[in-house]
Amino acid sequence: MIELIGTNAGLVWHALDDKGKLSVKDLRKATKIKSEKDVYAAFGWLAKEGKLGFEEIDGELYVFLV
Repeated sequence: MIELIGTNAGLVWHALDDKGKLSVKDLRKATKIKSEKDVYAAFGWLAKEGKLGFEEIDGELYVFLV
């Protein structure tokens, strides 16, 4: 499970590096991560490392690299 979270964190980081700020929905499409819980686990990994920022716009969560 830890390996999967790390792999997904890499996918999230690369998608954000390429495309900039994305909604969770768009990020799931960009990374092709199927499970929402897997996306949030990857967010936790990257947030712990101080690499992510979060912003809520019109009730939708957006994620970006810091």
